[in-house]
Amino acid sequence: MAKSFHQKLKILYLMEALQKKSDENHPLTVNDLIDYLKQYGISAERKSVYNDIEELRTYGLDIVSRREKPSGFFMGSRLFELAELRLLVDAVQSSRFITAKKSRTLISKLESLTSEYEAKKLQSQVCIASTVKTTNESIYYNIDHIHEAISENRQISFQYFEWTIAREMRLKKDGERYRISPWGLIWKDENYYLIGLDEYSSRVKHYRVDKMLKIALEKEPRNGEEIFQNFDIMQFAARTFGMFGGKEETVKIVFRNQLVGVVLDRFGSDSMIYRQDEEHFAALVRVCVSSQFFGWLAGLGDGAEIVSPDEVRGEYRRFLKRALQNYINSGKDKT
Repeated sequence: MAKSFHQKLKILYLMEALQKKSDENHPLTVNDLIDYLKQYGISAERKSVYNDIEELRTYGLDIVSRREKPSGFFMGSRLFELAELRLLVDAVQSSRFITAKKSRTLISKLESLTSEYEAKKLQSQVCIASTVKTTNESIYYNIDHIHEAISENRQISFQYFEWTIAREMRLKKDGERYRISPWGLIWKDENYYLIGLDEYSSRVKHYRVDKMLKIALEKEPRNGEEIFQNFDIMQFAARTFGMFGGKEETVKIVFRNQLVGVVLDRFGSDSMIYRQDEEHFAALVRVCVSSQFFGWLAGLGDGAEIVSPDEVRGEYRRFLKRALQNYINSGKDKT
């Protein structure tokens, strides 16, 4: 048989057919593969198809041949199993820092890693709530620029914005550019944060990556190596509530026993805890004292009590009083 146009591409299209069109429940016969090649103007004999399948196996593809019905060839193991792809799809879907548009693009690429039949099972899981997604389409490139700056040991500059009540972006510092030596990225509370040394104040600060605009890599090398050599970014994230800064303190808190899981989840399994009495345990935790920390504590109700230091205990008491004032003498309460 005379060779048809693009004959050298035959084995690549066979691989494509097996990857996209076959799985354990949908094997492809040799005739199916020959018909697939015809779509691209490629003619093939049965023997050549068998030979190409063997070549693909030698290359490393797990092509399974099944004789019982439904018979044919299909891809056995793949780079990602379906369960692994579901985990990745869920991660992309639930990540607030990835825009709805980028989420759909990423999920579509993940679907291409399995057969079109298995991809439909992934599609049934996908429900992107765009209302809780970031709207900053440049975040992909922001993260890339930050990684590049870290790997090249360079400072970065950027503009930073905040939202107004009118849902409009407003540049902070009247659009003045921030100058930071970047040292790490933290993914916490469904957001990405840059952590680094502020070049103007020489303090360690963090910024939400989706609120950064027009990142530029500067020529100057990073500063702060002596600070970040022994700086534990994960510990920093654990003691910073809602990624709001504040004065660091070692705080003793007494919790009800049933909250031990909450404490270990929040501060780590190596947290310093000990029995206080039959119904309570105490924890010594290092935290950034802020309204976000107090808000987390208030959510535990009477199941948690700050014991020391007295300054933090008093500050928490004032925090609760200020919150309560919104419900005292407001004219809305009947009791």
